[in-house]
Order: sequence, then C-alpha cells, then structure tokens
Amino acid sequence: MNAADDILGPSIAAGRGDSLALICGERSLSYTELDRLACRFGNAMLNAGAQRGQPILLLLDDGPELVAAYLGAMKAGLAAVALNTRMAVKDLAHAMGDSGAPLLLVEDDLAELAAEAASQTHTSPRRIASGGFDDFLAGASERLVSADMDAEDTALWMYTSGTTGQPKGAVHVHGSIALGERHVRENLGVEPGDRMFSTSKLFFAYPLGHCLIGGLRCGATLVLHRGWPDAAAAAEVIARTRPKVVLSVPSLYRLMLKDGVATSDAFRGVKTWVSAGENLPAELCRRWMEETGGLMLEGIGATEALFLFIASTPQAMKPGACGRPLPWAEAQLRSADGEPITTPDTAGDLWVRMDSLFRRYHNRPDVTQRVLRDGWWKTGDVFAFDTEGWWTPQGRSDDMIKVSGQWVSPSEVEEAALGVPGVADAVAVGIPNEDGLVRLVLYAVAEPGEHPPILETRIVETLRGKLAIFKCPRTVRFLDTIPRTATGKVQRFKLREGGI
Repeated sequence: MNAADDILGPSIAAGRGDSLALICGERSLSYTELDRLACRFGNAMLNAGAQRGQPILLLLDDGPELVAAYLGAMKAGLAAVALNTRMAVKDLAHAMGDSGAPLLLVEDDLAELAAEAASQTHTSPRRIASGGFDDFLAGASERLVSADMDAEDTALWMYTSGTTGQPKGAVHVHGSIALGERHVRENLGVEPGDRMFSTSKLFFAYPLGHCLIGGLRCGATLVLHRGWPDAAAAAEVIARTRPKVVLSVPSLYRLMLKDGVATSDAFRGVKTWVSAGENLPAELCRRWMEETGGLMLEGIGATEALFLFIASTPQAMKPGACGRPLPWAEAQLRSADGEPITTPDTAGDLWVRMDSLFRRYHNRPDVTQRVLRDGWWKTGDVFAFDTEGWWTPQGRSDDMIKVSGQWVSPSEVEEAALGVPGVADAVAVGIPNEDGLVRLVLYAVAEPGEHPPILETRIVETLRGKLAIFKCPRTVRFLDTIPRTATGKVQRFKLREGGI
C-alpha cells in the first residue's frame, strides 16, 4: 500500500484523471497532471539521495508544488513534513536538527530564514529554493512505481508545539490515510468535482486532513491561495472560484462579518462552512448562518489525530457546542487520577482513540509514553458533555493557550519578554474578547524609572523579532505586581478574569 495512491488512486482508477485536482490563481492541475508532477518530485528526491523512510522538510506556501512534493515524498517511500511558513528561526533550526532530514524544499522568500536556521543546528539539510525547482526536477521521470509500504510505515510527520513549547514531530503512518474521506464525504457531502477552499494553510492538520487527504481522495477540486489570507483575500477567492465547502477559523469568520463580505452572492453559494482550530462562539455561529444562508459545522481535531474526532454534522448541530464524538472515534473524559467520568456537566481530561492517531513523537519516547496509553491519547484538552450528549471545551489541562487555531506556550512568550530591558516580571494569558475569541495578553511589571508606553513599544518590537507572529501578544498591560500564591505560583485565573 501507499498513502499517495490512497489519495490520488480513486479518481484515476475511476477514469477521472482529466478532472481538476486543484486551482491556484491562474494555474490548475488535473488529477493525472498532479500525479505526474508528484512522480517527478518523488524521483528528484530519490535522485538527490533520500533514502526510504527519511523525512523531507517542505517550507512551502500553498500551491501545486507543495501538494505535488507532499504526495511525491510519500509515493517514493519518504515521509512528508510540511512546516509552518511563519515559524521562528529557532523552531526551524530545531526541526532541521531533530528530523535529520536530507532535504528542505523552501520558498525563495524564506531562503534567508532557512539559511539562518541552518547555521544554528548541527544537522543541516540540502536546501532547494522554489526558484530552482526546474533544475531540481530536470531529468526526473513522470513515472514512479509507488513504494510498497506496510500500514505501519511512516507516511508523514507534523510538528506540534506541545506543553513545553518546543516543536515535536508527530509521526503518522500509511494505514491512517483512508479514514480521511469519511467526514468530508459523509458529513460535508463532498462529491467528485466539488470545490473546497481552506483559509488555513496546508501545513495545519485541519486543512491537510480535510483537503489534501480527504478532499482529493473524494475527487474534489482544491482551491489554494498563496499568502496568508485576510478577510478581503478570502472573499476574493470565494467570489472567483465559488467553492461548495469552505474551511476557516472563528477569528477570520468574525473579520469577514465585520467587513460585510459575508452577505455576497458568492458566500450564499457555499453550502457548508466548517470551523475548527479554536472554540466557535454560539452567537458568531448563528450570525454567520443568518448572513450566508449556509450550514456552519464545528469540530475539533489535532495534529496528533490528523482528522476530526468530535464535530457537529448536518443531522446534529448546536451553536456553542463543539459537537459529538464521530463514528470513527472514541472519546472519553477522565478525572485527574485517571477514572472515567460518566456524569454530565463534569469537566475532565479528554482522551481519544481512533485509527489515525499518531504512533509516536520522533525522538521523544518520554512524552509519547505519557500521552499514549493502550491505544488512547491524552489530548491535553478539558471537555464536558451535557445531558443531551453535546461536548464543549473547557480549556487546557496545562497552561497552553490556543490563539487563532495555534497553540502558544506562555512560558516561551514570558521568557522572551523577560529578556527585554526594563521588564521586571511578565505573564502571558489567553483572554476572550467581546466575541468570545481568545487573544494573547501580556501582563508586565516595569522596572523603576521605565515609561510604560515606551517600554510597550520595546516589548512589541523585541517579541516580533524573536517569536513567530501568532505568538506575539495583541495587548500589553502593565501592573504594579503579578498576583501570586504564597508559594510563588502565578494566579493566572485572576488575570483571565480581570480581577486586578
């Protein structure tokens, strides 16, 4: 078996090779053309010396090259690893050293970032910039016999932040891929030829699972957008391509409502909207459906699960609730001592069991052992379910903060802030805004003689230089002291509740 064949094979075998597989700006590829380009990338990787099972790092924007390189790596028996194009230098350096990857395919405008990261690690892959892809692919055949892989052989990695803030490589296998079509086909109603557009980038599990894996496996046409989409860009893509299904995150849905673009005819042509990555407030869900006339479905998945495990469906949805466990996933709440929770409205640690769970964190057997037990994975989320079986998130069991669908480690932000001259103390917390969406706020204590407005500018500029943009606080608030317990632990709940 081979994951790439599981994804492209159904359409090609059914005689739909000439159907559109993807659209990106003015460029489009059929399923046959995508398969041929994937073969060229796979052959080029092998020609460059990559060996079976080795990871291939892809620091690429959404586009035909990323999709083809991803599929080509798996087809060649390698492991595809798409990286966050907004990751910080130190995180990229960690991925390079941790993975030991022989190759990094990188966008031209990220080449300097990659070079700087390479200088900070003992293991540096050969770097191929996108402007040199023609040379890289020169002589690579459009035919490649797919590597015969076992179901438990590695197909892909995804790097996730985890509780320490240091990226961990979650390893997924070829046998997990077939599950990807179920939510897309059964609940989103995607059929061959339907167009799907995700505002979230393909290096996230959310669009990777729904679109690159599930969508292509169902014969859909992926609509891709280069660059980081804002409300205007997303609206333009939707108006130009008229997708049937759109995937986004609550923060962008809110911005599109604010900008007044959700009432257009193009938006009313979308049958199903999907929200994941962070909690979808009930009022935002209701307003969106009123403005667009489409159905809004929410769900939760994770890098470690690859696909959604709790979600609403056309047959069962309730604004404000994440949904119910999906047929292919088992969900269980457990108390702090590991006992199952069966009482409604009782918060507990969420554990999940499903076929697509990651098999391990690369080079991290200690963390793997803590969170994977007897086929169950401890997600780190705290949930509760009500008497009707609706599941809702209550936060994290640790102090991680989810901002715009991405996990942020407070300790990482605080460490960077404490390195700013003039900052005596600092604590980062997630605080819901007026729309119920979590935003990162940094509470800081200024050293004597510092002028807060000037210090705030210094903090913002420093953090933007050290951290990925999504880890930079939207707001800096100054306090005389940080509230702590008698033992010195920060009382974060006071900061979240604004009781200062």
